[in-house]
Amino acid sequence: MRIVKTSRKLAVMISLLSISACRRQAYVAPESPLPANTVLLSQMMRELSAQPGAVEKLLAEIGPGKAPGGRIGAAMLTPALMDELRKRTLGKDWSGLDRFPGWTMTALTPTVDAIGQVADATKTTYLQYLDVGPYALDKGQTIPLDTPSTLPGFSTQGIVTVLGDGIVRGDGPNDLAVEHAESQRLADVLNRLAANGLDGAKASNVVFSCIGNDHYDASSPEQLLTQLQSCDHIVTVTDSRYFANFAHLHFKSQDVIAPFWLNSEIVVPNSGGRPLLVPVAHAELDWKIRGPKINADVSYYFGDDGKSEWRVMDTLDQPWVQRRDAHTYTGADAVQVTRLAGLLTVAYMHQHEARPNLPFGGYFMLGVCQDGVSAIEHRMTGKVTLYPNTVDSAMFDDPRDEEVNTLMAVIPKDRDGGRPEPERIFGSIPTTDFQSIAIPGLSADLSASYAAWKDGSLERTNSTWATVKAWIFLGSAAGMGLLLAWLTHRYLHRQKTQLFQKNPYRQG
Repeated sequence: MRIVKTSRKLAVMISLLSISACRRQAYVAPESPLPANTVLLSQMMRELSAQPGAVEKLLAEIGPGKAPGGRIGAAMLTPALMDELRKRTLGKDWSGLDRFPGWTMTALTPTVDAIGQVADATKTTYLQYLDVGPYALDKGQTIPLDTPSTLPGFSTQGIVTVLGDGIVRGDGPNDLAVEHAESQRLADVLNRLAANGLDGAKASNVVFSCIGNDHYDASSPEQLLTQLQSCDHIVTVTDSRYFANFAHLHFKSQDVIAPFWLNSEIVVPNSGGRPLLVPVAHAELDWKIRGPKINADVSYYFGDDGKSEWRVMDTLDQPWVQRRDAHTYTGADAVQVTRLAGLLTVAYMHQHEARPNLPFGGYFMLGVCQDGVSAIEHRMTGKVTLYPNTVDSAMFDDPRDEEVNTLMAVIPKDRDGGRPEPERIFGSIPTTDFQSIAIPGLSADLSASYAAWKDGSLERTNSTWATVKAWIFLGSAAGMGLLLAWLTHRYLHRQKTQLFQKNPYRQG
């Protein structure tokens, strides 16, 4: 009898082991190699967790509305995401923290939309969503550009904050900071000229002279750019992509790698079905102007401060953020891009006027930084290579913004869970040299997935074929386990029979 019981136990054990072998092993995100003077978010949090109260203090500092100046802040950290971040941190799920949150857009969008169901009681005026410096909208004026800007130079005030426990939030100046005063004036001027398109705004214009005493007078952003080019200025506009830095953290003088990860719904080849997680991208349009009158650099995007406008971006990007210029526009194309950015600026102001209490200033519901850039990319190139786009284009229905409404309607949407095209996933990566990526584990995943896309073998998560393959593998493993169990049972039964035949008086 003992032999029979043992054979049954062995059969069950072999069957279970065979079936369990097909289960996907939990992915542990690698923590190395890292560039010099760089630390992962998990490594910082692991060290902070040893200090009572340090983790909760930091989480309170990186919540929504706490972002310093930079290319992206923390507006994506909804209450649900903050709870998830806290759970992973306090639960010491360091690998999960390094791929936070790793959700699909299907999972992410409801957490943001849920906030939108609660009215924001904050009293706002739509005028707060456009920075025009000293050029007020209720006063028409002529703005001269012949003399240097008198605005203050670069300062870290309000940008860099010492949080304690070895943590600093915010970044110092980059190599464009030396021209901050000129760049800030140009950003204010472009926003003010765009605002000429707002109802009730008093018309303002910009004047300057050029070689040979030629006199220029511009009343729109595109007119100013046209005239600057006529006045021997070189104007270059780039469609630039980065990894979004949602935290801007430094720990003990080291840069903290803290991307915001999304599930692309692409299967990493030879991973057992693991999805490709990618850091959220940031996209902006960058103007570089060099000439006898103006030397300045400004950028346009819709930010998590709710502002769709020209800005000065002269804080230092951490190296892991990287940069890739997907498109470069010059001449008439640069003027066209400028015109479209001005139209977007006005259209977003109309949105703020109609919906003054949208959470996060409308960020996510009215799009993220990619949406406006995607709309312009589609107009200029006929395609969109950015992900994600979150705009609810049904909100863009103001008849005054007919052209922008059309632009927003035609770009791909990701808020409702449709699978993003691989071209947009890889197009959002801020480098084509995946080996240069500093985030551990990402370069290998991207290289394998990109190769699969190019050779036609790329699979999507939860696809029919992926599901069929999983069931085939599961069935094969289970069948093998049962076959081994049956063969084992048969062998042991034969051994028992032979033993009994040799000694028929032996009791089982």
